[in-house]
Amino acid sequence: MEPLLKLAMAIGGFAFIALLVILAVTTVLAILYGTIGSTSFDNWQEVMETLRRNKLRTTLTALSVAWGIFILVVLLGMGSGLNVGVRKKFQRDAVNSLWFRSGKSSVPYAGFQIGRKVQFVNADVDAIAKIPGIDHMDARFYVKGGFWGGPPMMVRRGIKANAFDIQPSLESGLFLDLLEMTEGRFLNARDLKEKRKSVVIGRPVQAYLFEPGEDPIGQWIEVGGVAFQVVGVFNRGGSQEEERAVYIPMSTAQVAFSGADHVNMLRFTVGDASVDEANRIKQDVIDELAQRHQFSPDDPQALHIQNNVENFAKFAQIFTAIAVFVWFVGAGTIIAGVVGVSNIMMIAVRERTKEIGVRKALGATPFSIVAMIVQEAIFLTASAGFFGLVGGVATLELLDKLQLTDFVKNPAINLSTGIAAGLVLVCAGALAGFFPARAAARVNPIHALRDQ
Repeated sequence: MEPLLKLAMAIGGFAFIALLVILAVTTVLAILYGTIGSTSFDNWQEVMETLRRNKLRTTLTALSVAWGIFILVVLLGMGSGLNVGVRKKFQRDAVNSLWFRSGKSSVPYAGFQIGRKVQFVNADVDAIAKIPGIDHMDARFYVKGGFWGGPPMMVRRGIKANAFDIQPSLESGLFLDLLEMTEGRFLNARDLKEKRKSVVIGRPVQAYLFEPGEDPIGQWIEVGGVAFQVVGVFNRGGSQEEERAVYIPMSTAQVAFSGADHVNMLRFTVGDASVDEANRIKQDVIDELAQRHQFSPDDPQALHIQNNVENFAKFAQIFTAIAVFVWFVGAGTIIAGVVGVSNIMMIAVRERTKEIGVRKALGATPFSIVAMIVQEAIFLTASAGFFGLVGGVATLELLDKLQLTDFVKNPAINLSTGIAAGLVLVCAGALAGFFPARAAARVNPIHALRDQ
């Protein structure tokens, strides 16, 4: 029902705008030419008769306009879908975060040779957390096995066992991975301080290990052969694959899986910091780690850094450029159609010169002449735009159902964009008809009657 509702709203909004523009244009023309009143039913009959007599010309002109609005709607919808799709890819991690992974030194420094591995430790976490501008501080310890080498680390309950992603984390992992707790709670400071055997599981893990309707909170499961008690269930904004994970306290993992005080990754958020502010914080962290681990701050291989603030800003610039390009292409297509309407109306006026002369000789006002031709132009562009809009929205709904790629999600245009496009199109149609109509209204009846 939702696709039909969106389609109906777009159609209704477009029709309402077209009606308002027609009423507004005829009122303005009446004021300009000194005649107050609405367009008569006879004029509408004449418009329809004129279009009927020139079926091929009318059809080709309508197709050009309909194609313009169709292309604009599809391009805008696909641009919106690309925006949503890429943003959903970012949703698995906080876009205001920076990630630091350790590497190896590649520059001699303070008498040390190159090739030394930089090993983060727990003390680094406390030191980095004190740097101004850092909001939430998180760290990760990679459990041996599975993705990180060796046999898979199994998560087991009774006879059910599977290899899920094991994430030793601090309490701020909730904010860095944008987790939403659906049941229970996330890891807290007490879990970390007391090295508790607490575990937070994703919904697919819950569905696999527990029966439908069974409450997992307080139940015990095995993670890598060590018993942990479930304290929460989470949902993550990305794909279901990203929810196939379990979170355990990093301090517990370091003890249970022989990690000493080693840390493999440092992550933190920087609030609403700009790109320049995030880069300043990044440099402060580099300087702090370089001093603590004796490597050059300019060594490109000592640290592997992922700056999501900068990456997201680059994507935002790309989306802005795409939006401008889409509007440029769509507007150009519509303008081409409107120019076609204007040319057709000029030809129509030329063909009807004698008829217009007879009308004026019999007392037709300039307003009636202008209104008749403008009505024809507006009706043609509005009708063609209507079908183009319907076709565009229907195409977007079909593409959404097909789900051809994960990078395009929910391709659609909102109601305001559709109405704005319709308003521009109908107004352009009014202008396309007005100038030939104004020329027709100035025709001298005597010259018009002599026209062959």
